[in-house]
Amino acid sequence: MASYSIKDLEELSGIKAHTIRIWEKRYGIVIPERTRTNIRLYSDEDLKKLLNISILNRYGFKISQLAKLEQDELKEKVIHISRETSNTAIQIENLIISMLELDEWKFDKILADSIIRIGFEETLVELMYPFFKKIGLLWQTGSINPAQEHFVSNLLRQKLIVAIDGQQPVTKVKPLSFILFLHENELHELGLLFYSYLLKKNDIKVIYIGQAVPFKDLENISEVWNTQYFLTSFTTGITEKAINDYLLRMSETFPEQTIFYTGNQACKADKNLPGNLVKIESAKQFQEILAKL
Repeated sequence: MASYSIKDLEELSGIKAHTIRIWEKRYGIVIPERTRTNIRLYSDEDLKKLLNISILNRYGFKISQLAKLEQDELKEKVIHISRETSNTAIQIENLIISMLELDEWKFDKILADSIIRIGFEETLVELMYPFFKKIGLLWQTGSINPAQEHFVSNLLRQKLIVAIDGQQPVTKVKPLSFILFLHENELHELGLLFYSYLLKKNDIKVIYIGQAVPFKDLENISEVWNTQYFLTSFTTGITEKAINDYLLRMSETFPEQTIFYTGNQACKADKNLPGNLVKIESAKQFQEILAKL
């Protein structure tokens, strides 16, 4: 069983730590275990309960009412609301619950309902991308276990590959082209697949190199493919110096190309990097960039 700090619960549920403490004291919503140094530790069941309460509270239910309900009753109310609402925050919280329960059917149902309602691309941008970004942060801090992270990663990966394969070949005579790659020590390619789909959907040629690409190989590939753009992602832990050194090397080696970079570790990069290095904050921002290319 996983254990979570109160900060983890705040990040995952959106409920402020101060509020969680008040709810504990006043309503007994959850009763955490405590370490010898009196630090609160919460279980998967505590997290699921708070996520359900967060959804219902946001939907107008009073905390005094919710405190009287059993977990199964909370779950039933959430299921009922989920069928009626398109609220992204609620859908993300339901995806988190399905991850904790390793519930593939529920996970698929949430995504399928969203795809029917707003289409695959908007589901990718509005739901899948922010969900996985949120999970990535928790995985980096050890707040969720590898089995849970791998469970959702593989489900999303399967859907992305099917969607990418379903795209039509590039139709333009001289299309824009991107080389997508990860550096030597990076293996987490889900973010790269997100962007590969968006590029192909926009009739842009993708040269997908993938994981753990040595820098020399990148230079050799760029000689074969005269591309205008690179795109990479930093997810695995990396020092501030290492990410800045790598990006500066990219900028100096490929001064004529624009190099997009993203990922949970991208926040460590300096703000005053050369102009051909462009940080991607979100999939929605990238959509806006593509519209202007």
